[in-house]
Amino acid sequence: MTNHPKIVLITGAAVRIGKWIAESMASDGWSVALHCNTNYKAAENLAEKIRGQGGIAEVFRANLACEDDVEKLIPQVVQSMAPISCLINNASTFEYDSSESATRSSWDLHMEVNLRAPFVLSQNFSKISNRTTQGIIINILDQRVWNITPHYMTYTISKYGLWALTQSLALDLAPHIRVNAIGPGPVLPNQRQTNYDFNKQWENTPLKRQISSEEITNTVKYILNTPSLTGQMLAIDSGQHLGWSMPATSELVE
Repeated sequence: MTNHPKIVLITGAAVRIGKWIAESMASDGWSVALHCNTNYKAAENLAEKIRGQGGIAEVFRANLACEDDVEKLIPQVVQSMAPISCLINNASTFEYDSSESATRSSWDLHMEVNLRAPFVLSQNFSKISNRTTQGIIINILDQRVWNITPHYMTYTISKYGLWALTQSLALDLAPHIRVNAIGPGPVLPNQRQTNYDFNKQWENTPLKRQISSEEITNTVKYILNTPSLTGQMLAIDSGQHLGWSMPATSELVE
């Protein structure tokens, strides 16, 4: 990262994994553009915390299901801060549907937020990228792109598409921009899970351990500091993508 402008845009930065990454990168000297949509107050609180620790952080609100909002996001960051040198596509919609229950609405919601928005943001990042230094894109995927199941049908398809986009952009944007991904496993319970459900989920992975925040943020640091790495997904999932300990027919709540 020598001589690299340290300004990062993180989508979905107000809570959960996005918040962890934002705090970690701010502590490493990055200026952080915190994207949010509905979690505006949480994003403002995080920005205040980072600034209180001597860092630089600003909040940018955008609905990633709205094309106009997505198109305006990077120009707004550039105008308010400076051209970014790292883009982390972390924001995600995760709603249940199946091949029978999926609708045009559920399809569009997952595709717009989880695939279309990262694509447009990556396009716009490439347009403003400084060709004398190496830009970085990190897409937050899901271990299930290596462990396909019929559950959460359109969500899974959108994440699989983002994995394909990661590899395609890694080729297309090289050598000026590196593109990699992280595929988390059981990190935090979601809104549908009880603590029992979540504990059973990580207990059924081969390594039988919950993924910690430090493992995610350390993986981000590894990607940032490995200039020969591109087109890769690092599955931080206690082996969940291997599938045999938690088969697709599992009745556990995801």
